[in-house]
Amino acid sequence: MTRASLLKSALLAAGKVLTKHFGKVGYKQKRRADLLTIADLESQKTVLDAIRRHFPEDDYKAEEDEVKLTGAEYLWIIDPLDGTTNYAHGYPVACTSIGVLKKGVPRLGGVYDPFRKELFLAQRDKGAFLNGKRLRTSTTPLMKDSLLITGFAYDRAERADYYLARFKAFMKNCHDVRRSGSAALDMAWIAAGRADGFWEFELNPWDVAAGLLLVEEAGGKVTDFDGNKWKDWRSMGKRTLASNGKIHASMLSTLRRVK
Repeated sequence: MTRASLLKSALLAAGKVLTKHFGKVGYKQKRRADLLTIADLESQKTVLDAIRRHFPEDDYKAEEDEVKLTGAEYLWIIDPLDGTTNYAHGYPVACTSIGVLKKGVPRLGGVYDPFRKELFLAQRDKGAFLNGKRLRTSTTPLMKDSLLITGFAYDRAERADYYLARFKAFMKNCHDVRRSGSAALDMAWIAAGRADGFWEFELNPWDVAAGLLLVEEAGGKVTDFDGNKWKDWRSMGKRTLASNGKIHASMLSTLRRVK
């Protein structure tokens, strides 16, 4: 079994866990607006068991406090359930997201949405695909004609005005803005050309490790808010800007203008 085939099978197996528990779980609160369900833990165990069985030498970093960092050549970065708040409330917008890095460089990425049966897969220099069909980002050339997506960090209650100022700036200069509650799906949908740009503060590596490769392999661009690529996987996600590439400069300019 290759890592690419394991990625696919692990995503599908995790998706079965999510559908099995959907609408039946309670949750506990890790912190305000940051929830945890049994589906997070069971999905994570499903993925990690597969990695340990087939590639025991590989490292991994999973959202729910499962870490193995030995300096191995390959590192799996796993979000077993992205969109937990949606999921816990019975709102069917959630997914499993897995990125695989080789010597610190994203090589494989996958996002599986079990509610739409949509499997997004990307491999470095080999493209991005949705259920086997090649993905391309949108061709929208101007931000004023764009559909954007965003999300709000866990400290949104304390910093509401700060985040809303940026939301307002974008809302005034595009067709509209959407918020799904799953950053991994947001980036997958940018790769699929369903929206043109995405920005969010204070994400984590497991939120973006797969989506980063999906967007880039579909022809788009992913940077921080200074227009730079992340140099280390530990810094992935802090300030995430993903786009079709054509409106990237305009989105950066908008973020810089808002104080």
